[in-house]
Amino acid sequence: MAEDPNQTSLRKKEHIELCLTDEVAFKSKSNGFDQYDFVHYAITETDIQKISFSTKFFGNKINFPFIISCMTGGTKEAENINLRLAEAAAELNIPLGVGSQRQALENERFHKSYKIIRLKAPGIPILGNIGAAQLVQFKTSDPVIKMINMVEANAMVIHVNPLQELLQKDGEPNFKGLLKSLRKLVRQINIPVIVKEVGAGISLQAAAKLLDCGVKGIDVAGAGGTSWAGVELLRNRSGYHNEFWDWGLPTSYCIKEIYKLKKNKQFLLIASGGIYNGFDMAKAFALGADMAASARVILKQLEKGGAEDVSSLVRYWFDTVKKIMYLTGSASIKELQKKRLIRKEELF
Repeated sequence: MAEDPNQTSLRKKEHIELCLTDEVAFKSKSNGFDQYDFVHYAITETDIQKISFSTKFFGNKINFPFIISCMTGGTKEAENINLRLAEAAAELNIPLGVGSQRQALENERFHKSYKIIRLKAPGIPILGNIGAAQLVQFKTSDPVIKMINMVEANAMVIHVNPLQELLQKDGEPNFKGLLKSLRKLVRQINIPVIVKEVGAGISLQAAAKLLDCGVKGIDVAGAGGTSWAGVELLRNRSGYHNEFWDWGLPTSYCIKEIYKLKKNKQFLLIASGGIYNGFDMAKAFALGADMAASARVILKQLEKGGAEDVSSLVRYWFDTVKKIMYLTGSASIKELQKKRLIRKEELF
């Protein structure tokens, strides 16, 4: 049974409001990056001026290996947010993800909140987005194709959020048939499929099964950033099941484990879930991530200043990464992945 579109939009509005606060952060579990330190290389010969972050995102040239992660759409407030995010992404020449397009399938009222991104940023890669709970209900791939066309997407994100659906009032935690649906989807659309968690992480076993379905990207979205269990618990206002607030696998663990699959599979490994600064990003790269992504920090920066402040923040983060690469003797991200991290307990 289709959800009331007004309820969908209201939920999205509440999500935005909560994510503009620090109330929804993990309480005691970190992203895991605090457990690592870089190996200082005193005789570095890296020319910091020659370090370049230019790379490709599924064939599209981008300036930084960073995604402004899937955030919002389908509500009045989302249009202005996505407009400004598109301005920042266009200035940086990086990919931008839209929020879940579920509401757009229910009615056309807020279609502009999604379409505004391509209008404002015609040259950047855009990621469409729909939940696994909805994907398993589709009889054909037509709804997904409609979403792709709506934003002129370069890749399609399927977000898996079993914990959030479990705790969300009137949530849909039935993912039965997901892998079968993914296999069918990757055969029937002509853009890559990325599977993304929303804050509880993706394990090695789960990633292996997703890649066997033909998925081309894994966004770990691990624990340590925004707790979407916390978001729903705050929305519920019941006080029940708070013990699930910190559920999930830390982002660093997910990257380290899933990177093992790179030996036999070609795929894009994306680090998100508590990417708060350049050090977090550099550690994610050192553990094996190809790209990093962030949402709540970017949203808060946008509200604090605007598109220019988002651009400045991302550039500052990568300036930090560049300095770390110099201090570890790394001329490229790939070199940073070669034993440039050490567990902190090994230092004493």
